[in-house]
Amino acid sequence: MRRPTRRVSRSAAGNATVIIFLLIFGMIMILPLYYMVVSALKPTSELFYFPPKFYVIKPTLRNFLSLIKLQAQSDVPFERYLFNSVFVTVISTVGYVLLASMAAYALSKHKFPLKNTITKSVVFAILFRPEVTSVPLYILMVKAHIIDNYWALILPAMSGSFGVFLLQQFLDNVPNEMIEAARIDGASEFVIYRKLIMPMLKPAWMTVVIFTFISIWNTTAAQFIYSEDMKMLPAMLSSLSTAGVTRTGVAAAVGVLMMFPSVVIFLLSQNSIVETMAHSGLKG
Repeated sequence: MRRPTRRVSRSAAGNATVIIFLLIFGMIMILPLYYMVVSALKPTSELFYFPPKFYVIKPTLRNFLSLIKLQAQSDVPFERYLFNSVFVTVISTVGYVLLASMAAYALSKHKFPLKNTITKSVVFAILFRPEVTSVPLYILMVKAHIIDNYWALILPAMSGSFGVFLLQQFLDNVPNEMIEAARIDGASEFVIYRKLIMPMLKPAWMTVVIFTFISIWNTTAAQFIYSEDMKMLPAMLSSLSTAGVTRTGVAAAVGVLMMFPSVVIFLLSQNSIVETMAHSGLKG
């Protein structure tokens, strides 16, 4: 006779402990963002209080106004920096998602020579930090004659391996029978990719979009771009805020402005990240 299994349920005290832990962890994570916003609203006299205060006594927008005045003195208009950032970020993000999803589909659902070797290479490439590859990448850029060019910003962003790995893991949960049924019905590989694979991969590729956008939006690419009219917004803002302690408040205002788009995109797409990390794709 089979003994009935006992269901394990978490006690109220256990639930309270988990909630308290998550609240503390969340406060620790949000504290730097909060302090950056507070610092951007502080006058210069309050920025150097010790111990530092996590509130503003006399809030002011002077730091943001100083940032506007400093940028107005530049020979290159603000709109040019903004265009460079938006153009490079959008093109790189869209291009990388398309390339990464196609590569993940091939590695997950097709058989070809050296497939296992390529898959292992994709995983191995994740271990390399940008600091390690910066010199070889610069040499490649010089030999390709694309230094101080939009391609010097776009191509490196489209060569990452993390997105391929993430999308492949998600695709491994998609049943092969669904793809085979589509092929029997006469669908081409491109149709399968566009109408079947991409809708199923939406939580995963939305996650890739968020990480790619944040990475590119915050990059200065100072090692590849030297012309002022080719620089991106972070490079311009960073140069304005690096002039000693007198611009500490301006630096905080710069941080808030650069942080805002990334936070908005994350909040709008956080459900996709949670779904991807939970591996909620179809089970094969």
